Order: sequence, then structure tokens, then C-alpha cells
Amino acid sequence: MTQVRRFWPLLTGTHLYEKTLSTRGRGQGVFIQAPILAYLIETTNGRILYDVGCDYSKINDPELKSRYYENEAFPFGPPEMTEEQRLQNRLLNLGLMPEDVDVVFIGHLHFDHGGGLCDMQHADIHVHEKELSAAKEQADDAYFQDDFSADYHWRVKKTEYELVSGVQAIESPGHTAGHMSMLIELPKGKPIILAGDAADLQENIDDEVAPGLCWHDREDMALGSIRKLKQIAAETGAQLWPNHDYDFYRRCLPFPEYYR
Repeated sequence: MTQVRRFWPLLTGTHLYEKTLSTRGRGQGVFIQAPILAYLIETTNGRILYDVGCDYSKINDPELKSRYYENEAFPFGPPEMTEEQRLQNRLLNLGLMPEDVDVVFIGHLHFDHGGGLCDMQHADIHVHEKELSAAKEQADDAYFQDDFSADYHWRVKKTEYELVSGVQAIESPGHTAGHMSMLIELPKGKPIILAGDAADLQENIDDEVAPGLCWHDREDMALGSIRKLKQIAAETGAQLWPNHDYDFYRRCLPFPEYYR
């Protein structure tokens, strides 16, 4: 029986960029506004966050914004994050503090997924071994070294595993070396698979299109992960959620409503 009680998608910011970043070889000259999401899972054994969004200080502080985002690696500029969208304020709206989160599960360590770790130093941080290694080796420009260089409570994993009953980590590499997705079994509704950046858009899933950025250019690995997630969804009856698709996000329950 699942230990999941409630589940919230949390909008923590947005990023305007050319669609080619999400769909490999498609979308030149087309710009999309992508949601930057975290997901809160309340279980009978504590609370889990899948991803933590960006580091607010790197967006809000002009000097830091210039250093991190105003360079050739970021031709589309920085994300946007309002005070309301800050993760700790999303939690506060639910009557929670960051300390009420027990586990942070990082799908991958790019700046828009692991940047908010600075607000979660108390929690156990779950990450795949290959992901942490690639991040520290600066596998691509979307890793900011100081996002994950603090003395965190790392729980480094080498394979797929069950966090608690009803919450399953799924290996889905390709976009990054150690990318992880997650299967969540709700107490009443259909299961949900968080694809993470294995599939930014519904188009990635429907047409089996790899993300624009692939680790070591391994498009084959990225496509294999999309097909794997689709197969798991078919076998479990789960909904497969893309991660940066605003049209999809708008169809989700509006915050602070939740799935159960």
C-alpha cells in the first residue's frame, strides 16, 4: 500500500528560451516560456521534494545575475522568479517551513533543478552517483558549482530504488549522466510519473524527441529513457508528466490544491 497522502506541483519560476533547448533539432526561432517546477510529496513517513528550482540570489542580485547568466553560455538570459514563487514561500503557503521537508530528491543538478539546495541544507539530499560526478566535472554549462558544493547531507545512489512505499526512483539518463525520474502512487488517483528533463514537453513524449542538450551527445540514451518511461506508464496506468511544458502545467490542479 502506498504511503503517499498528498502531492503538489509547485511553480518556482519561468524561463524564456528557444524551443531547440527542449526538442533536439526542432524549434529554431520559436521561443517558449517554460515553467520551473518542484514537486512536494507528503507521505505517512515524512515529506519529499522532487527538485528545488533556482537559487533566488543568482536571479535577484544584479552582480550575481551578471556573473551567472549574462554570458555566452546563456544567450536567452536568466530565468524569472518572483518573491511569491520562491520555494520557501510556496511552502509557507501550505503552513510549512523548509525544515518540514525531510528528503530532497534531485532529478539532476542543473541550475534550475538544484539551485535551491541552499535553502535545504538540513535535509537528506538524494542524487544519483553518476549525476553528482558529472556535475562536479562540469559536464555542461548548466551546472553551477556552488549550487552543490556546500556540506550537504548527500545520500548518493547507484541504481533505482524505493524511497518509501509508493515512491519509486527511476533511472532515466540521457539529458544528463545520472538523471532520475520518479513514479508516485497516489492513494486514490492514477499514479504519476515525473519525467523530469527526460521529457521537457509533451512533444518529447508523443513524438519521442530527445531533449536539446544530451550528455556526451547521447541522443540514443535520451530516447531510450523516454521509451522506458512510456513503457512504465503503460504497464502501471500512470500519467507521464513532462517537466517544462506550460500548457501541460496549466491543466494541473491550481496551487494550493493537491492530488491524492
